[in-house]
Amino acid sequence: PMSLRLAHSSLYHFSFRLPLSATQPVCASTCFRPRTLPESTYSSFCTMAMPNGWTDAFAEAERLKGTHLRTLLKDQARNDSMFVTFGDMTLDYSREKVDTKAMDTLFSLAKTADVEGKKKKMFEGVRINETEGRPVLHVALRSPRDAKIEVDGKNVVPEVWSVLDGMKAFSEKVRSGEWKGYTGKPLTDVVAIGIGGSYLGVEFVFEALKTDPEAASAASGRRLRFLANVDPIDVKRALDGLSAETTLVLVVSKTFTTAETMLNAKTVKEWLIKELGSPDCVAKHVAACSTALDKTAAFGIDSKNVFGFWDWVGGRFSCWSAVGVLPLSLQYGFGIVSKFLEGGHEMDKHFLTAAPQENLPMLMGLLSVWNTSILKYEGCAVLPYCQALTRFVPHIQQLDMESNGKGVTMGGKPVPVGTGAIYFGEPGTNGQHSFYQLMHQGRTIPAEFIGFSASQNPIELPGEAVSNHDELMSNFFAQPDALALGKTAEELKAEKVPDNLIPHKTFTGDRPSLSLLLPICNAYTLGKLLALYEHRTAVQGWVWDINSFDQWGVELGKVLAKQVRGYLSEARKRKADDSGFLKPTSKMMAKYLEK
Repeated sequence: PMSLRLAHSSLYHFSFRLPLSATQPVCASTCFRPRTLPESTYSSFCTMAMPNGWTDAFAEAERLKGTHLRTLLKDQARNDSMFVTFGDMTLDYSREKVDTKAMDTLFSLAKTADVEGKKKKMFEGVRINETEGRPVLHVALRSPRDAKIEVDGKNVVPEVWSVLDGMKAFSEKVRSGEWKGYTGKPLTDVVAIGIGGSYLGVEFVFEALKTDPEAASAASGRRLRFLANVDPIDVKRALDGLSAETTLVLVVSKTFTTAETMLNAKTVKEWLIKELGSPDCVAKHVAACSTALDKTAAFGIDSKNVFGFWDWVGGRFSCWSAVGVLPLSLQYGFGIVSKFLEGGHEMDKHFLTAAPQENLPMLMGLLSVWNTSILKYEGCAVLPYCQALTRFVPHIQQLDMESNGKGVTMGGKPVPVGTGAIYFGEPGTNGQHSFYQLMHQGRTIPAEFIGFSASQNPIELPGEAVSNHDELMSNFFAQPDALALGKTAEELKAEKVPDNLIPHKTFTGDRPSLSLLLPICNAYTLGKLLALYEHRTAVQGWVWDINSFDQWGVELGKVLAKQVRGYLSEARKRKADDSGFLKPTSKMMAKYLEK
C-alpha cells in the first residue's frame, strides 16, 4: 500500500492507506485519524469509496515510482507517442513521469468522469455552473458570426457580434480622431479600470502584443494603462504623465458595484472634472463595460458608450468579451483583436473534436491531474521563454487557482484527492537566476515550458555563434533535460570533481516537465495559447468533479473587509466599537489608526 494525502479544506490535511487493488475501495479499516480531524468528518470520509478509476491511477504511479525518467526516456516508441502536434503547435510530454500504460489509465479516468460529455454540455450552453445556475460560454465570445450556440433555445452568437460590431465602430472613431474629447482634442490615451478577471487577462495580451511588429505599428502614438489596485499609489502610476484632455477612461465592472473598481473610477472621474473644469466632460471621456445601465447613466456615461456582456462569462474567462476587446481594440485596432479571437476559436474546434490522445488541452489537463492528485506535487511552474509573456503567469494563476482551488465536488461532498496546484513562474531566462535552484535540487515542481520558433524582435550580431533568440532557446531545450536527467555522483567522479563537492553538485533529476513550442508570439497564436490553458483548466475540474466556474472562496474576505471599512470610517471620527473583531485584529487596527 501507499499513502494518499487528501485535503478536505485548507484547514485539514490527512492520509489514507490506499490498497493497490483496483477494486478495493478506501474504507474505515484502511484509515487513521490525525488529531486535527474531527471524528464526524473522519467517519464520513472513511465510509466513502474512492471514485472509479482513481485506484488504478494510484497503482500506476506506484508501479512507475522506482523508474527514473532516464530510463523512461530511453524508450523511443514511448517518446514518439508523446510528441503531439496541432497545426503549428507542438506538445512534447515525454519528460512527464508516465508511460503509455499510465496514459491509458488517465484516458480511462477521463472517460469515467465523462469529460467528453461535460465538454459537449459546455459548448451547447447547458448550465454546467450549477452553483450559480449559469452556462459557461466564453467559447461563444470567439465564435464566427454564422455559428449557433443556444441558451434556453436562443442563439447568443448574434448578440455577441452586435456588441463586437459596436466596439469596432467606437474604437475606430476614437482611433481615427473622429471621436474627440471635451476640449476638442483626439483621445490617444486609455486608462482601463478593473480588477481580477477584468484586468489580468487583458494586461497579459496587451503586454504580449507590445513588441509584435504588426500590433506595435497599429498602436503607434497610443498608450494603454491599467488601474486595478485600490491602493492610491496605483492611481498615481496609472495617471502619471497623462493629460485629461487626451485620456479616455474605461470602467470595467459588470454590476458597477465592485468596491475597488468603483472607488478608483470615482477617483479618476474627479481628476477628469478637476482638470477639464466641468462634470459635462464625463460623457466624452468615460466609457464602460457593464450591464448596469442605470448605474452607468448615474455615473454620467452615455449609454451608447456602454458595452455589455453576459452572466455566462466568468471574470477570468472574460478577456474575449468587451472587458478585453474594447481596450485592446482602442490600442491595437479591431483587426488585430479579431486575429486573437480567431486563434481562440481554432483551439476551441480542436478541443471539441480531437481524439484524447491528440487533444492538447485534454493531455495537459490530465497530466496536471496526474502531477497534482496522483503524484501529489503541490506546485506547477509555468515558464515562458518569451519576454512578451511577462504577464502570462499572473493570469494563469487566477485562471487555474480560482477555478480549481476547490475542496468539494459538484454534489457538495469532500473531494477524495488533492486539487488545485500552486502556480508561479517567470519568463526565461530570468527565472533560471531566481528559483530554478529549488527546482533542480530542492522540491520537485512539475514545469511547463513555453517557447517560440521565431522572435518578435530578431537580433543576430556579427561574430556571435548564435542569434539572441537561439541563445534564449538553447536554455528552453536544455532545462527540461537537466530536470529530467540530473547528474549522478558517478558522472561527477568521472569529471574529477573533488569528493567534498560531489554531494553539492549532484542532481537527482527525475523532475517532470512538458514543453510547448509555438511559431511566433502574435495575436492569433496568443488566442490559441490562452484558449488552450482555459480548456486545460476545465479538464482538470471535470475529472475532479468540481465546479471550475464559480469562486465562492473570494467572498468571505470581502464580507469581513466591509466590516473593517465601516469600523475605520467610524474610528476616524470618534471612538468606535471594535468588539466584533479578533483581539489581535483590534490591536493592529489601533496601531494603524495612531496619529
